[in-house]
Formats: sequence, structure tokens, C-alpha cells
Amino acid sequence: VTPREIAPLSPDEVPEPSEGMHHYLLLCTDTWDGDPNNLGNTDGVVLVTLDTVQRRVIFCTLTREMLIRRPDGAIGRFTYITKNYGIDALLNIVATQFGIKVDQYAIFCMNNIQDIIDALGGVTLTVTDAEADYLNRYRIARDATTPSMAKAGTYLFSGHAAVIYMRIRKVGGDGDAGRTRRIRTVLTTLTEKYADATLDDALRILGVVSDSLVTTNMKLDDMLTAVGYALELRGVTPEGYQLPPSDCLSPITYVGMQTYQVDFDRCRQYIHDIFYPAQ
Repeated sequence: VTPREIAPLSPDEVPEPSEGMHHYLLLCTDTWDGDPNNLGNTDGVVLVTLDTVQRRVIFCTLTREMLIRRPDGAIGRFTYITKNYGIDALLNIVATQFGIKVDQYAIFCMNNIQDIIDALGGVTLTVTDAEADYLNRYRIARDATTPSMAKAGTYLFSGHAAVIYMRIRKVGGDGDAGRTRRIRTVLTTLTEKYADATLDDALRILGVVSDSLVTTNMKLDDMLTAVGYALELRGVTPEGYQLPPSDCLSPITYVGMQTYQVDFDRCRQYIHDIFYPAQ
């Protein structure tokens, strides 16, 4: 099937973030170990937005399986861009195809995410019977959750179990949308867990994160600034969105792979409504 054409925005058509709005792109590769010189495919991509004027914390997860226009002009899957073309190419796609200008990023591998969640004391999650069955069939360790995983219920997940939970795709019938929803659930739960974080807590978390990543373009001052924004927004209930939303996606088989076409005009309007609801 020939996918529809994709017409990116020109750089001067990409809106600047409004006053007080700060975007950070967090990416996780599909590898347990990370090498900044040999990045894997991006299995998880989350846009974290801290808005200190409107007092909002926003988590937007981007589906890995959608079709975008690659830097060489051809059509390809979003998940392959960072590995094949580099992080700057991905940032340019997010800007010119989604209309979101992001300058700062951090890339993690799955071991990094596992270590960060363990350092934060784990994450409490509620699972369905189908999710519990998947995790048991995946053979997570008996002590990977407290209590030991049995059936539907609420459990304290270790870092490893949480990573496996976030990677679930073939449960519930919603595919990659389910995966991205689970990523947002973990982020939201951890944010709410630290709603009363002190400066010492925040600096400890920063130390854990900065020690557990593959690569970033954020300097220490950038990270400390982000910590300051996060402390300003303590107690704010996070908002979560899937990008693109399901009504902007249509399934397509392309070069033998199941993927999705995106209605980018409609998606960019949806994104505008998220970030600029009063305009």
C-alpha cells in the first residue's frame, strides 16, 4: 500500500512554547544496555511539559509505530529515526511534523529505567487479570512484585517488573496505545508519589537520573533548572495524552509491517488544543 504524502511545516511555522512552558523529550531504547554511539530503536518516547505559568504537568507519549517523513524524504516508522539518523533528526520531526519545538532531551535504556524506579522505591500499580497473566508467563521473578504476582490487583512493582509492564503490547487489544498508556500510568504514579518532595528529595532523584542515562544534551544547570520547575509544580495532578490520538491514526501495511498513517493536520490541531486551550 502506498502511504499518503506527508507535508512537514517549515521551521518558521513551528510555534515557540508559550511563556512558562518547558518541554523535555525522554526516550527509551529497545535495549537493556545503552551505548550512545550505537543507539537502539526508540521503544518509548515521552514529551514531558512543565508549565509554571498555567501550573500544568503534561505527559504526552508518542506511538512508535506511526509513519513519518524521514530526513531522506522517504516514508518510514518513527521508532527507527534516532538509531538511523540521530536524535537531532527526531527533534526536527517532532517540530516540523507535530508542531512541537523541543530543545532538550535525555535518552535511557531499559536497565536505566529499571534502576531509576528501584531507586525511587518501586511503583505501585493496579493490573488486570490479563496483565497479571502476561507478567507471570513472562516469568518475572517471584519477588519482582510485592506481594508476589498472582492475579488482578494492586502490587508494588520493582524496576524490572515495571519495565516489563510498560512494554506490554499484546494484552487488551489496544496494541501500542496500551503500551503508551502504561508508560503514562507509571510516570503519573511516580509523580503523585513524590507530590510532597523536598528539595533534598528532588536533588537525590536528579542524582539517580543523571547517573542512569545513555546520553543527554542537558547540562547540570539545565537539570537543576528543570528540578526547580518540578518543585514549583508539586501537587499538580499530571495530565496524560497519546500522540497522535487514535482518531488521527489509520492502520496500514507498509513494506510488510503493520503501522499507522497519521492525519497530521488534525493531529497538530489536537496538540494545539492541549497546549493552548484558551486560544
